[in-house]
Formats: sequence, structure tokens, C-alpha cells
Amino acid sequence: MKVTLTTFLSVDGVMQGPGGPDEDRSGGFDRGGWLVPHADDDMGTFMAGVFDQADAFLLGRRTYDIFVAYWPRITDPADPIASRLNTLPKYVASTTLSTVDWHHTTLITGDVAAAVTELKKQPGRELQVHGSGTLARTLINNELIDEYRLLIFPVVVGAGMRLFADGILPTGLKLVDTKTTGAGAAIHVYQPTGRPEYGTFASE
Repeated sequence: MKVTLTTFLSVDGVMQGPGGPDEDRSGGFDRGGWLVPHADDDMGTFMAGVFDQADAFLLGRRTYDIFVAYWPRITDPADPIASRLNTLPKYVASTTLSTVDWHHTTLITGDVAAAVTELKKQPGRELQVHGSGTLARTLINNELIDEYRLLIFPVVVGAGMRLFADGILPTGLKLVDTKTTGAGAAIHVYQPTGRPEYGTFASE
């Protein structure tokens, strides 16, 4: 399986608490819900297509907590997201959880990079990461992400956790797809190309 990362970002790179004021208040964050005014049917169609490619999910502890509090209650088998999350294998990376109760969920408590390397060897299409900032940065720094799907919404949040924080592994990217939603979100799909190249505009 290939590892794909799908995440919602503001223009200034914030990924924290996009879905509501109380989604993630860690660090005193009080600007949650910044995505909601910009959600539309185009976004929903794109996300349904993403989930349709999943054969398993890999989540950080905080994203797992958010998902397990909501998605098990959505029991419509035709729901394009709930039907996948509730039935497909899920792996949760955490140093604080001791048990996970969601159906088909396995807890990863040891070396995350080693565990994901083994999961990538399993047959299937995509091992999908959604949100999960701390986990995502671990995967980036260990070069384990095969594709990034970044949904960038037209808002500057001004504070909060960022996906590409200081100290992240420098990585070159190739743009393989791009589209824009009616509400003005830019969706960019990238594949990593290794270390970035550098140059100069200075005269010889």
C-alpha cells in the first residue's frame, strides 16, 4: 500500500481545529472552525473520492479521538466516508492510549516508522492518513509519505499547529493534480521527489 496524507490547511499553513471551536483546543487554540464557512459540495465530492481509494487508515491519537466520537454514529451504508471508516482496518499511533474500541482498530505504541514501513508492504491501494499532525510530521521526516493531498482554504488563521513546522525534513514535491472548489479552496496533490534543489538568481 502507498501512504497518502490528506489534510485541511489555511493559507498560512494552520491545520489545527478546522471543523469546530472545540475540535482541538490544545495549546490554548481558540480559532477552531475556520474551514466550515468554506465547505461546499465540491469539497464533499473530492473527499468522497479520496475515501473511495482507501484500504486502511492510519491516525494519530487526537484525530482518532475526533473520528471515534462521530463516525461510528453514522450508520448509513451508503455514506461514502462513514462506510469506509467504520469497516476498514484502522491503525492508531499513540503513546497515551492503552486500548482502542473502534471496530477493526489496532494500536501502534512502539516505533511508528518501523510499523508503517511494514504496513506499506501489505497488499492494497492506500493506507490513508487524515489530519494527524504529529503523526504526519513523523512520517514526513522518515520519508514514508507517497502522496500529499492538501486542501488549502481561503483564510489566514494567524495561530495554531502547522503541518510543515520548523525542523521538518526539506522535501521536493511534484504537482500531479490541482483543482479549485466553488467556495475558493485550492486542492493540490503532490508526490515527493527527494531533497529540494537550490539555485540563485545572482549574476555569474
